[in-house]
Amino acid sequence: MYEGVHARPDGDSTVSRMALAASEYGFSGIVVRNHGDNPASYDPTQIGEKYGIDVVPAVEIRASDPSRAGGFVGAHRDSQTVVVVHGGTAELNRFAVEQPAVDVLAHPMKGEGDFNHVLAQRAVENGVRIEFNLAPALRWQGGRRVQALQKLRKLHEIVETYETPYVVSADPRNHLQLRSPRALQAVGETIGFTAVEIADGLAEWGEIAERNRKRQDDSFIQPGVKRVDCEDGVTR
Repeated sequence: MYEGVHARPDGDSTVSRMALAASEYGFSGIVVRNHGDNPASYDPTQIGEKYGIDVVPAVEIRASDPSRAGGFVGAHRDSQTVVVVHGGTAELNRFAVEQPAVDVLAHPMKGEGDFNHVLAQRAVENGVRIEFNLAPALRWQGGRRVQALQKLRKLHEIVETYETPYVVSADPRNHLQLRSPRALQAVGETIGFTAVEIADGLAEWGEIAERNRKRQDDSFIQPGVKRVDCEDGVTR
């Protein structure tokens, strides 16, 4: 299972500290999803080897409108293993689910954001995962928390109905906000998820990374087609 984290300067802890804590909690990897205007400086291979955990370079694109978001997706797609779009408006949510180059739509219900069956179906068609963000259940209080959980339950119902791909995250911004997979499963069960759904959503980050790394391989041509070197010396 993997967790999608924000590290310094987008968060308060370094990538290295996040990796250490995640490994202690039993995660197989972390996806460093800093916003594009706050990139982290780190060596994923070195940190991964030190702590025995997969460190996945990623970006969470935050933009004021779809046009700017599209430019950022194009700029980051080849350099980042996972590309996330920070949603929360009707325009950005729609943009994200219509882009095969986008891996995850984050925060679709944040602020005035909403999600419906049309967006769910477009996400299925384009392979865009929808994020279930558990941060409100873990760190928010009062009416703000109640409202956020109501939106999360609505999102869960739509995603379940249309079998939309999804990921799960506690959206930690420092190592103290990390929670173990088992703890996240317990939290999920209190708000209407099953333990299996939470586990699958955490694991999906790793599935995205594995798929995209294969596509970034020089031998990859298109889905189902790979360049190989044959014994006669000819590349096919």
